[in-house]
Amino acid sequence: MNKSELVKALAENAGITQKDAAKTLDAMVDTIQGALAKGEKVQIIGFGSFEVRDRKERKVISPATRKEIKVPATKVPAFKPGKALKDAVAPKKAAKAPAKAPAKTAKKK
Repeated sequence: MNKSELVKALAENAGITQKDAAKTLDAMVDTIQGALAKGEKVQIIGFGSFEVRDRKERKVISPATRKEIKVPATKVPAFKPGKALKDAVAPKKAAKAPAKAPAKTAKKK
């Protein structure tokens, strides 16, 4: 689903115009982006949380030159899905009862 399809679906679900849905989506994305830029965490109960994580400096090998390169430490945005979203994507199946072992038969002499 791309942005225009998302805007159309939002408009249909909320009963608003696509123009209003686009403004709302843009405002939401800008708000989340602004909060993350300030280092704040954005938590949407039932959906998930957006946060900024620190990535440590690391060494990698360039495939072109085969030389070691230092990648500096940086901050990266991250998303952690909530329980409701996880369950919607991959619903848990009912737990099965353990299979019973076959009954032992008496040995004949």
